[in-house]
Order: sequence, then structure tokens, then C-alpha cells
Amino acid sequence: MPELHAHNVFFTLRDASEAARTKLVEACHKYLKDHPGVLFFAAGTRVEDCVRPVNDRDFDVSLHMLFATKADHDAYQSAPKHDAFIEESKPNWARVRVFDSSVTR
Repeated sequence: MPELHAHNVFFTLRDASEAARTKLVEACHKYLKDHPGVLFFAAGTRVEDCVRPVNDRDFDVSLHMLFATKADHDAYQSAPKHDAFIEESKPNWARVRVFDSSVTR
């Protein structure tokens, strides 16, 4: 089976108001969803009522992308729209955690 590249990013915001969370999710959709090689894209906010001991709640917004290849992911990392997303959104980031993995279906 071919390996796909999963790219998951968890943002903790300085201003974690509903408006700020919505603004970041909208920026994800505006700048990040239509890159070559993207097979799946989703962005959203933490589910407030998932409070089991195993739930990591140390984030406000999450981004989930699945790329056809690692090369597609690598091209995305240096794409102008990705750079514009970072420039626009970074001032409100308190912490960003990135989880990349090779996955198969």
C-alpha cells in the first residue's frame, strides 16, 4: 500500500475567544485547503465536552491534512499561500504543535 503523509497541527491561542478561534479556522480554509496533493482537509475547534482523562485539551484550533505524498507536503510547506497564512495568523499563536506521520489506508 502506498504511504500517505498526514499533517496535523494544534494551535493554542493567546486570545482564545470564540471570535479568534473562528478567525483562525477561516484562515485555514482560505489559505491551506486547495494545495496540490491534498486528499483531505479539515480545520476546527476543540470539542468542549470531551473531557475524558485521555483527551489532550491543550489547544484551541486544529488543522488536519492528508497529502498523497511527502513531496506534496514538502511543497505545501514552502507555498506562498502557506507563508501568507503564517504571516496573518502567527501573532495570536501562543503555541503550535505539529504532528506529521506516514499512514496507510
